[in-house]
Amino acid sequence: MIRKGFQMAARLGHHRAHPGALNSLSRFNSASVFGSSMDSVVSRTCQEKTDLKNYASPNASWCPDMLSLYHDFLEKTKADGWVKLLSFKSNRDHIQGFKMPSGLQVTSDKRDWRLFTRCIETEGQGYEYVIFFHPSQKKSVCLFQPGPYLEGPPGFAHGGSLAAMIDETFSKTAYLAGEGLLTLNLNISFKNLIPVDSLAVLNVDVEKIENQKIYMSCIIQSRDQQTLYAKASGIFLQMSLEKDSSK
Repeated sequence: MIRKGFQMAARLGHHRAHPGALNSLSRFNSASVFGSSMDSVVSRTCQEKTDLKNYASPNASWCPDMLSLYHDFLEKTKADGWVKLLSFKSNRDHIQGFKMPSGLQVTSDKRDWRLFTRCIETEGQGYEYVIFFHPSQKKSVCLFQPGPYLEGPPGFAHGGSLAAMIDETFSKTAYLAGEGLLTLNLNISFKNLIPVDSLAVLNVDVEKIENQKIYMSCIIQSRDQQTLYAKASGIFLQMSLEKDSSK
């Protein structure tokens, strides 16, 4: 069933499936057999007790705007319901005791797994970012500072680097808001270039969850909201992870 669901999702991504196609998938349940309420999903993803390096922490490369807004949101985690998401080298490290559905598993002898947006180790050279999530409001804010390795036009971030950052923020938001795992659709309208080493703020909202699909929107702008960098929308497929019997 999972394999058929994924194949159907792929067809939907190319706009070839009929409107009721996803009805054949097992219905999403916010309290599934894995006990996946939003609270438990958030707690599994935001483990505080870990020896893994958390890349969503300030370092010397962060610009003043990035550092200042980071501390503003840290204050909001104390009283306003926001949660800071930890960020590890691989998504394999984010969710302990779970694995991808059987139809989506692959085998490999390589072990240096890396999330694309965490593939550059040198601080400040690639993706510097941190995501804050608000469970009850189903929205996220990502603070993103592109480094010089992400350059497109001289002095500005490559559009593809922003697309990857939008997809990553959508992905984390979709999973936390409703176990969204797979990108079905991603649309971006670019408005202005983002200077390298500057801050771009991604504001993501879950618009609706319907027929096992999560619809989201994103506005990317400068901290003072005077410069609009891009607007985006995305659709993610809900699909529960399986328990990892090896744990």
